[in-house]
Amino acid sequence: MHVSNLYVTEPGLELAERLVSSFEPGAKVFFANSGAEANEAAIKLARKHRRRGEIVVIGGAFHGRTMGALAATPQETKQEPFAPLVPGFVAVPRDDPSALDRAVSERTAAVMIEPIQGESGVWPVSDKVLLAARRACDRTGALLVFDEIQSGMGRSGTLWAFEQTPVRPDVFTAAKSLGGGLPIGACVARGVAADVFDPGDHGTTFGGGPVVTAAALATLEVIDDEGLLARVRALGERLIEGLWGLERDGRLSAVRGRGLMQAADLPTPRAADVVRAALDDRIVLNSTGPATLRFLPPLVIEEQDVDRVLDFLDHAL
Repeated sequence: MHVSNLYVTEPGLELAERLVSSFEPGAKVFFANSGAEANEAAIKLARKHRRRGEIVVIGGAFHGRTMGALAATPQETKQEPFAPLVPGFVAVPRDDPSALDRAVSERTAAVMIEPIQGESGVWPVSDKVLLAARRACDRTGALLVFDEIQSGMGRSGTLWAFEQTPVRPDVFTAAKSLGGGLPIGACVARGVAADVFDPGDHGTTFGGGPVVTAAALATLEVIDDEGLLARVRALGERLIEGLWGLERDGRLSAVRGRGLMQAADLPTPRAADVVRAALDDRIVLNSTGPATLRFLPPLVIEEQDVDRVLDFLDHAL
């Protein structure tokens, strides 16, 4: 049950090989217990890669609640109660590639981005911003880190959301659904980033144990399937087309997302009322703000489930 990071077990080795095969030959994996811990590993890796370097993050990001990950989360309501935070993080606007480019210099250790921001209301980061980040990192030698903790594991319609973008990160993190309900996180690094850590630089007591890695392997057997992923994309199109219809009618003010990771804004701050009404109708929705609904349904839903949610919204709104 517990081997720490001193020993290799067969499920852990097989899971690392599976994650590497989905990224790049020669990549390396560090297993943790959660998404925040995976992001802490990525932050430490970046800081050792460029000593005392800054980490550039973008507005609306959410990377976790531990102190390093919280410092990478530029949201005043989440940071203020726990100040002073870990220094050395620079925030730029979400949709401003020029500002991001200006923020990255030879002092920058990494640029850290969720390719689809989840907690702030499902905001896909534009290809222009991602390309600006990749170019800036290539120019300065900084690492590009993608947080795939919510957007990964098929949620967007591909195993990792970065597969639908024109760039590849140097490091990515995964967690949440990776373990199929059991606690596991992973930090995966390629190229020069794969060889930054030396023995003793980072560790974990329970991360990568044989039970959770076996669970993650079983989860990947189900989710990393082109038939399932194609269905996620098709059902996502069905959902977003229905939401667009409500937007055209004026009952929604904006719709966005990818795959089965979507959000809709209401013209008035009534999201909590809609969530309560949905629960009464045995539908679980989530509001990420006073006027924002978030849709993260199971990847194995059927067409009639999508239609039922759209019928509910049609009546509720």
